Amino acid sequence: MQFHHHGYVSGEPRIQDAAGTGIDRPADLPDQTDVLIVGSGPAGMLLAAQLSQFPDVTTRIIERREGRLVLGQADGIQPRSVETFQAFGFAERITAEAYNIAYMNFWGPDPENPRHIIRTARTEDYALKISEFPHLIVNQARVLDYFAEAAAHRPGRIVPDYGVEFLGLSVADDGKYPVEVRVRHTTGARAGEERIVRAKYVAGCDGARSGVREAIGRRHVGRFASHAWGVMDVLVNTDFPDWRTKCAINSTAGNILHIPREGGYLSRMYIDLGEVAADDDHRVRQTPIEEIIRRANEILHPYSIDVKQVAWHSVYEVGHRVTDRFDDGDGGRAPRVFLTGDACHTHSAKAGQGMNVSMQDGFNLGWKLGHVLTGLAPAALLETYSAERQPVAQQLIDFDREWSALMARKPEEISDPQELATFYLGTAEFPSGFMTQYGPSMVVADASHQDLAAGFPLGKRFKSVEVVRVCDGNVIHLGHHAKADGRWRVYAFADAPASGEDSALAAFAAWLDSPESPLARHTPAGADVDAVFDVKAIYQQRYEDVDLTRVPAAFMPKTGPLGLIDWEKVYAAGPSAWSTADIFDERQVSREGAVIVVRPDQYVAAVLPLTATDELAAFFAGALVDQRAREAVR
Repeated sequence: MQFHHHGYVSGEPRIQDAAGTGIDRPADLPDQTDVLIVGSGPAGMLLAAQLSQFPDVTTRIIERREGRLVLGQADGIQPRSVETFQAFGFAERITAEAYNIAYMNFWGPDPENPRHIIRTARTEDYALKISEFPHLIVNQARVLDYFAEAAAHRPGRIVPDYGVEFLGLSVADDGKYPVEVRVRHTTGARAGEERIVRAKYVAGCDGARSGVREAIGRRHVGRFASHAWGVMDVLVNTDFPDWRTKCAINSTAGNILHIPREGGYLSRMYIDLGEVAADDDHRVRQTPIEEIIRRANEILHPYSIDVKQVAWHSVYEVGHRVTDRFDDGDGGRAPRVFLTGDACHTHSAKAGQGMNVSMQDGFNLGWKLGHVLTGLAPAALLETYSAERQPVAQQLIDFDREWSALMARKPEEISDPQELATFYLGTAEFPSGFMTQYGPSMVVADASHQDLAAGFPLGKRFKSVEVVRVCDGNVIHLGHHAKADGRWRVYAFADAPASGEDSALAAFAAWLDSPESPLARHTPAGADVDAVFDVKAIYQQRYEDVDLTRVPAAFMPKTGPLGLIDWEKVYAAGPSAWSTADIFDERQVSREGAVIVVRPDQYVAAVLPLTATDELAAFFAGALVDQRAREAVR
C-alpha cells in the first residue's frame, strides 16, 4: 500500500481524502445525478466502489431495503473474485474470515449396499492449482459490507440511499440528464413520497425481477428447468465425516451439494427435491423446511444430521436465462441504461457463479462510465459493455446447464462414478473466473504480436507472477500492485541491456516523455503524469544488478502536490533469495522486450514490441480522448 504521496498521513491510510463530489456530499438524494445505480447487490456495490474513484462524477445508489443486507443468499467466492477484492483492498481481510475450500469430496451409492453412500473420490480444489488466490465461502452480506466500505472511504464518498424504491424510467433523445427515473421513498419522514430523479446514466443492478430491465423493454431469453432444489444454512450435529469439506453427494434418494460456511460450524446444503410437474405452478417453493431436512437425511443414509438451528432456507427451481441485450442501445443511439447481474442473467446457485459473474459486470461497466463522464474516453466506449459481457453470460448459462444436469442425475444414469469429479477438475478454469476472453474492440487490440508474450493472452485477465521490487528487494506479485483506481497499466518488459545502457527500453522511455506519447495526449492538463497511466518497467537482471540511478525518469515519476519520486515502478525478473520465479519465463515474454497494456479492470488490452510506439499511440487514440484537443475546444 502506498500513501503519504499527498502529504503525511497519521490515520487509517485506507480512508482517502474526499475530493470533488465527495466533499460536502448531500445526505438527501438529489434531483440530478451523473449515475444512478438501482440496487445494492454485488454488481451495484462494486460499481459504486469503482465510481468512488472518480470524485468528479456524481453517483448515487438507491436500495429499497431499509439498510444493509443481513443475510445473503450467495456465498461462493471464486479465485477471480478474490483477485478483484485484492484490487479493491480487502482480499486479505475477507479471506481471514471466510471458509477456504481445500478439497471437494464425492460420494455415491455403495455397490454392495446401494441404500448407503460411500466416499468415491477426494480431490484437491481447483483453485490450488491455477491461481495464487483461494476459493472461498463467505456470506454475500459481508462482501457487500466490504465494497460499501471501499465506496465510502474513497474520494467520492459514495454511500447507499436506503429506503428508496425504483418505480420506472424513460429516456429522452437529448438533454444533459436524459434519463428520468421515478422513485418512491419507503422509510422515514418522506415515506410514500414519489419523485423524479434525472440522470445521465442508470445501472440496473436490481436482481432477477429487475424493474429497470422491464422499463427498457429487454427480456430474458430461456426457460425454467423442471427440477427443484431446497437450500438451507444450518447448524447441526452429525456423524457424517465430511461435514467440514465441500461434497457432491449422489444417492438412490437424490442428490446434495454440501458446502461448509465460514465460522467453523455453519454449513449450506442444496437438497434435490426432484422433478417438478408441468402443472405445479411453483407450488414446490412452499416445501416446508421439515421436508427438506427429511430429504437430506434420506440422501445421507447411513449418516444423519440433527439440525439445531436453521439460519436461512429457500426453495428454487433451476432457471437458465440471459437477457437479449445488456443495455438500452438500439444501434442509433448510444446506451444510457445498463443491466448487470441477475437483471440480465439467471442460473442455478450450485456452480457458485452468480455473485462472481455479477461483480465482473460491475467492474467492466464502472471504469467505462468513469472514463466517459470525466472526458477521458468517448461515449462509444460504453457500447463495449454489452458486447463484452453478454457472451460471458451465455457461456455461464451453458456451463451451469451441464453442471446442473450432472448434479441431478439418478444413480442408474451414472456409468462412471468419477465423471462428476473429472468434470469438476477438468473445467476448473471456467468456474474460477479465468476463462473470460474479450474479443478485439476499441479497448482490446488484435493479436498480431501475441507471440511476444504468449502467457498474457489478449482479452484475458492479466495473470500475475512474482517479481522483485528493485527499490527494496521485496518479492511481490506484479499484478497485486494494480489497484481498482480506474487507471490503465503499461508494463514495459525490458530487452537484455542493463539500466543506463542503450536499449529498446531506454528508447521507449524517452518516447514516453515526448509530446507524442499517450501520457502527453491523454492525461488532463494539470493532472499527475500517472493520473491515467501507471507505467512500470520490468528488467531481466537480478534486482541487485539494476542501478536505480540509471533507470529512465519515465519509470520513476514525480507525483502528487509535493512532487515525490515514486520508487515502486521498477521491478526485476531475475530470481532472488526469496523467489525463483522469472516472469519472462513464466509468461513466455520475449527477451527482446515487450509492452503489455492492461485495462483498468485487469484485462490485457494490447501486446506490442517496445519499438511499436506508433501502434501504441494509435491504440490509445482509439480508446481515449486527446486531452489537448479537448482543452483547445474549451
